[in-house]
Amino acid sequence: MVGRIINNDWSEHLGPLFQSDSYQQLYDFFEYQKSLRKIILPPEKDRFKAFELSSFEDTQVIILGQDPYHNEGQAHGLSFSVPDNVKTPPSLVNIYKELELDLGITSNISGNLERWASQGVLLLNSALTVEKNSPASHSKTPWIEFTESIILLLNERKQNLVFLLWGAHAHKKSELIDPAKHLVLSTSHPSPFSAYKGFFGCKHFSKTNEYLKMHNLKQINW
Repeated sequence: MVGRIINNDWSEHLGPLFQSDSYQQLYDFFEYQKSLRKIILPPEKDRFKAFELSSFEDTQVIILGQDPYHNEGQAHGLSFSVPDNVKTPPSLVNIYKELELDLGITSNISGNLERWASQGVLLLNSALTVEKNSPASHSKTPWIEFTESIILLLNERKQNLVFLLWGAHAHKKSELIDPAKHLVLSTSHPSPFSAYKGFFGCKHFSKTNEYLKMHNLKQINW
């Protein structure tokens, strides 16, 4: 199954989740998928990359996605991100457009968001895997319980986080977050079908940095 070794302080926080019954169900699910010779994305080595690149202590911003890209070669463990030298997907194109509208920042050619993750932006999908060419195929697996536990953990044990909830699926997670402790910013999904319903012009990038600055926290170099 997915690797469990995370070389930062997430290892301590995720330990109990890895011992849970729901995670055992995930293990059994993946063993069954292997028996059917299903192709699961992203590759095993990348499935916990969001935690590897943004430690628990350093995490200040959470961008919540739904599930990984389902085309082979795109998903690499970070919501909305693709590896270098892979064509930037439409949703990320729109994220970059809003970034330019908001802060005047023109993105580089790459759709790889590791540069955000390394600054404490947790790029978390609700499901950490998907079957090749089958979107949302793992959206009803125990991954949902696993990642909701992550949100609850962050909500409880940290202060002054910024949660960026884009789209109806992400909005549902707001009930897990205490708005008295954290900033919750919600708008439409950046996909071409909904970006014009509120995502463009939301100014979430500048609002995030204004909030971090107000609380004497390091701003994100988007």
